[in-house]
Order: sequence, then structure tokens, then C-alpha cells
Amino acid sequence: MTFEQAVQHVESNNPMFRTTSVTLRGITYKAFRNCPRNLPEMMRSSREKHGNGAADYLVYRDERWCYDAFCNDVNKMAHVLRDRFGLSKGSRVAIAMRNYPEFLVMMLAISSIGGVAVLLNAWWTTEEFEYALQDSGAKFVVADGPRLERLQPLTAPLSLTTIGVRDGEALASHAYTALRDGISPGTMLETGIEPDDDFAIIYSSGTTGKPKGVVQTHRGAITAVYSWLMQVAIGPLVTPPGPDTPLMPPASVLIVTPLFHVTASHTQFLYSLAAPAKVTLLHKWDPHEAMRLIKEENVTRFLGVPTQSAELMAAIRDTGETLPSLRYIGAGGAKRPAAQVAKLAETFPMANVATGWGMTETNALGIGMMGNAYKERPNAAGRLYPPVQEIRILDDDGHEVPTGTLGEITVKSLANMRCYLNKPEETAAILKDGWLSTGDLGMIDEEGFVTILDRKKHIIIRGGENISCLEVEGALHRHPDVIEACAFSVPDERLGEIVGIAVHLRDGASLTHAEMADFLKDHLARFKIPEKSWCQHEPLLRGTTDKTDRRAIRAACLGQTS
Repeated sequence: MTFEQAVQHVESNNPMFRTTSVTLRGITYKAFRNCPRNLPEMMRSSREKHGNGAADYLVYRDERWCYDAFCNDVNKMAHVLRDRFGLSKGSRVAIAMRNYPEFLVMMLAISSIGGVAVLLNAWWTTEEFEYALQDSGAKFVVADGPRLERLQPLTAPLSLTTIGVRDGEALASHAYTALRDGISPGTMLETGIEPDDDFAIIYSSGTTGKPKGVVQTHRGAITAVYSWLMQVAIGPLVTPPGPDTPLMPPASVLIVTPLFHVTASHTQFLYSLAAPAKVTLLHKWDPHEAMRLIKEENVTRFLGVPTQSAELMAAIRDTGETLPSLRYIGAGGAKRPAAQVAKLAETFPMANVATGWGMTETNALGIGMMGNAYKERPNAAGRLYPPVQEIRILDDDGHEVPTGTLGEITVKSLANMRCYLNKPEETAAILKDGWLSTGDLGMIDEEGFVTILDRKKHIIIRGGENISCLEVEGALHRHPDVIEACAFSVPDERLGEIVGIAVHLRDGASLTHAEMADFLKDHLARFKIPEKSWCQHEPLLRGTTDKTDRRAIRAACLGQTS
């Protein structure tokens, strides 16, 4: 079948993917007719798929949970939040930790009481945590040891109640293990969660400097999950398996990127509930450890930033190992170099090499492709995932441009965020009549394949991490010797991009790169600190409107020896 025929066939013949129309806030959207109403319902309704609860579901080091055991922990912690602490529908609870199993448990436990999970970047400084906690109003924080140490100066001033996990149990107001083991809740909570109730706030760097809280709904997240599941149904219809093709092993995902980003929390964890799929958490990225886990846990789905798939490929070539269980090798968070696509396909002949584009603002839903379509178009981002999204490419005046013409990518679906928290003007600027302006410039061809060529936003994507140029500049402007600063991306073979910065110093002042990094360490997470710098005593280049000319400054700096 053609791609379009396959979409129509699946939508018409599989009740799971039947669609209908929904009107929300006066705007009509296409929606899945038969999907769960909220995430706790999706968790409960998926039990049969997970071996009636008996199947292996979660693996972390030497710890294992079957699906029922995982859901039981979710239910216990939901009762703890409601019965012990009096939290209820709408309560905001922050999560700040590395990729521990408790992260997954708490996401769904918070959702089960109708609460809102506030996912905090685990690499943030105390100053960055303070901003997000004040912005979100979260008074409860579930965190591990390193995060609790950074949160300690904020506990009293912000009246925080903390629940410590793992190495943080002794540092917090309450210990997770004691709370979980001290309750026998019985049946799952039923809290009357509506599809368009908020489920999460995730902070995403933006052009205004400070991170913006992206407010996501239950319906938005489930719309994304069901859209990805539909791609699994479409694939064999477009590319039928040959007679000698081995049977597909049970779905199993390896999470190697931070759970506070949608690449892990949505396309891996939430997806695993309904797929169904086993989840394995990698403690810390190491390609050889990833290779071992893929073999031991029969992982079928690997999704990471391009650097990680490249390093996994290098480890395979160094060791001569094979990973026959792998069926999907995706890239998220940043664009994979085109030259890498054919090499990955050669190294992993049983796997579909894939790419995807999405945003925190879209619950990670967006554009993607895999297999032959990707090998033939390694510079493209892919097609819009059907069946409930719409796409338009617009010029600066908001008019749709002809096929093959460059413009700003805008998308419409129920997966789009509800709003930016506490930022009505920014919300209105990016969301208009259901259409979300992505800030990415691209073009679409006659077959529906989208190529992304540039970004309107001043964002640097370092190994999948979004970094606001204005936030970096704002932090450095606190330095008494800095008159002006301009941050920009610097190409990097391993990470794709790193942060570079041009600095105008006051007369007579000097600032070494080491001194700059030391000054910034209390204001910015380590990954945001510039790795290349150019200091001068003359004003930075300006354009005709007397604004700092970021592109000209970047070109001039990259033409120099750093």
C-alpha cells in the first residue's frame, strides 16, 4: 500500500484508531474516538496487554517490577499524596531526580489524584530551581540526594515539603520508602479526571530567557501516544515483511535520555503503557552498558540524541557484537547528521533507522520517518504523523506558502499544549486558533516530506538540550566587567552544537574562559555554560536597526581561532 492507503486502511479497520471531531475552546479538532479519557485510565486499561499484569515491565539495575507491582506502587503513592498530605485534583507536585524508577511511579501517582506533575531539569542550579518552583507554585518536591542538596536553601523560604528517594531519603522531610511501605491502599483511585485537565508542566527554554512552563493535558499526551502507536500499525502495510523475516520480539524500550524531557517521558515511558512494552532504565549513558542491556533485556526500541546512536554504533564496531533484537533506532532532540543514516542502517540491518521532530509544546508529537523513506531522504525530518494532526507552512505575514517554499512550520492538533504557564502574551503569540507556531523554518514537498532548514528562535540544541541564548547572555551580564554578550551555536562533531559567546568587556578589564565558567556555575546549569568564548573591548557587531547582529557575530567569531 501507499502511505496514504495504509493510513486510511488502519483508520477504517482498527477500532483503536477510529477518529471523530472534538470542539475545544471553540476550535474543532480531529480526535481519536476510542482512546482512554486520562492517563490513569490508560495505565489501568493496558493491564491485559501486559500479561494480565504478570509481564516484566520495569527494569533498573538489579531491580524488577512486573506490571501489577509497578501499578501497585503507583496506587500506594497516590494514596500517600491524597490521604497523608491532603493533595487533590489540581495540586502541583515537582519531580527533580535522575532517571530512577520512582520518577515513573510519581508521574502516574500525581496523575492518579488529578494532580499536575512539574518536571524539573535535574541539571539546574539552585537559582533555576527557585524560578520554576515559584512560577509553578509547587510546594511538594520529590527528589534524590543531589537535587535535594541544591534545593536545601529554598526549603524554608518557599515552605517546601520534600520526599526523598534513594540517596535523598535522609535529606528530605519524608522518605519515599517509608511512605510507600506504610500504606495498604486497596483499590485504584477514581478521581473524575477529565480529558482536558492538566497533567504536567514541563519547562522548555525559549527566546525570552527564562524557561517557560509548558502546560500539557491528559488528552494531549494520549493523542501523541495513539499517534505513535498508529505508525506501528501502518509500517507493515507500507513495507510488508518478507517470507524469511523473523518474528517481531515483544516490544522493549531502553530509556537513555532524561525523563524530564518529552523524548523519554512521552515517546518512551507513556508509549510503553499502551504499546505494550517493557521499560529498562539506564543509570548513566555509556554505550557499552547500553549494548549489554539491549542484549540482556532483548530491547527492540532505542531512542536517543544522535550522539548516542553514533556512540552505540561505534561500540558495536569496536567489539564485533550484534544486537539482533533491535528493530527501531530513533533520534530525537536534535537532527541526526545525514551521513550517519546509511552507516546505522548497515550496522543494524534488522532495525528501522528513524528520525523524528517534535516539541515539548506538542507533547513530542510532530513529524517523522524511518526505514527506506529515511535512507532516501537523510536530510529531511519526515512526514506529519497521521491521522489527527494538520500542518501549514506560513510566510512572515501568516499566509500559506506554495509547496517547496520556505516558511515557518505551524501544526494543529489536540496534542498541542494548553498554554505557557503564567504567560498569556507568549501563549497568544504562539497559539492562534489551535495552530502552534513552531519557530522552525522548513518546506514541504509534494509527497508530504518536511525538511527543516533553520530556526527563528535563538535556541542552541546541545546534545538534545535546548539552551536559550538570551538566558546565557542574561547570566553573563551580571558580571561587572561585561558590557554586552551575544550567545550562539558552535558546531560540534559529538554534540551537534555547543554554546559559544562573544563578549564586549569594559575598558581595561580581562576575562579568561575559566574565569567566565567559574562565574556562571552558580547561575546556569553546566550544559548551558559556554564552551567557546571570544572577548573584545569593542562593541559587538550591529545590524541596520542597531540591534545586535547575532548571525554576523557568529560568522565573525567562527572565522577566528578561539
